[in-house]
Amino acid sequence: MRESPSPSEPEAILRRLEWTAVRRLDGLLRGDYRTLFRGHGLDLAEVREYQEGDDVRHMDWNVTARLQTPHVREYHQDRDLAAWFLLDLSASIDFGARLKKHAVSTGFVTVLARLLTRHGNRVGALLYGDGVETLVPARSGRRHVLHLLHRMMQRPERPPQATKLDELLAAAFQVLKRRSAVFVVSDFISEPGWERPLTELARRHDVVAVRVHDPLERELPDLGMITVQDPETGEQLFVDTHDRGFRRRFAEEAAKREAGLRKSFAIAGVDLLELSTEEALLDAVVRFAGLRKRRSRVRCKP
Repeated sequence: MRESPSPSEPEAILRRLEWTAVRRLDGLLRGDYRTLFRGHGLDLAEVREYQEGDDVRHMDWNVTARLQTPHVREYHQDRDLAAWFLLDLSASIDFGARLKKHAVSTGFVTVLARLLTRHGNRVGALLYGDGVETLVPARSGRRHVLHLLHRMMQRPERPPQATKLDELLAAAFQVLKRRSAVFVVSDFISEPGWERPLTELARRHDVVAVRVHDPLERELPDLGMITVQDPETGEQLFVDTHDRGFRRRFAEEAAKREAGLRKSFAIAGVDLLELSTEEALLDAVVRFAGLRKRRSRVRCKP
């Protein structure tokens, strides 16, 4: 078993991130933290006649057909935002040359959860280890963020086992009834079959794929003869990284996997946030916020 974190450890991590990331990010966003989230609830207010500049996605085709005049649905924005984190805590998330992917994942969830709860919104989570193990109900407040952080850090040792992200995504589809912002935080090293449930989840919610990765997963340095182990299966291989041909084939296979992942995210209609173990978390989140804001402006254009 991994040692359980002491009660002071999550508190120390949260306090550090509040000073180094949460407050800075709040200032950079200037209160416009909703640029990160398009999935807040919308309550139907009325149906009215279409006016130039209206979003055609809000067209009410039934009323339009009945009255033979274009009509759109008008909504009131629900101020209460619920954000859910679908957390892949399987064995491969413990990999990392300088910083483990689990540490990056933990930092991201803590920062986003605290940023939201500072503004009175609710966050919840589904945790996956060798199956969907824990449901953390959506609540607000700093103490709740501490509870979520503690659950992420309190992980038992597990024997090597293949990850099945489709189980996590299918569970979320059943649990999340109200439209929400959903962050799937994973390295997406999984058995096939997760693409379809991701697409189905994205039809109901605003889903962001948060992919955590380490540079060594894309390109191997020249380290000579080394032993590598697949954390998902436990299989070990003795490889010669001094062999340029081997390193080239490794990079080519990694590039194919990258292309396949990006295609899957595009087909599912989800945005992608890449988190590298060698990049500052704040920089990645700010870059992503800028992307969401630009896309939002494009959608609003007539």
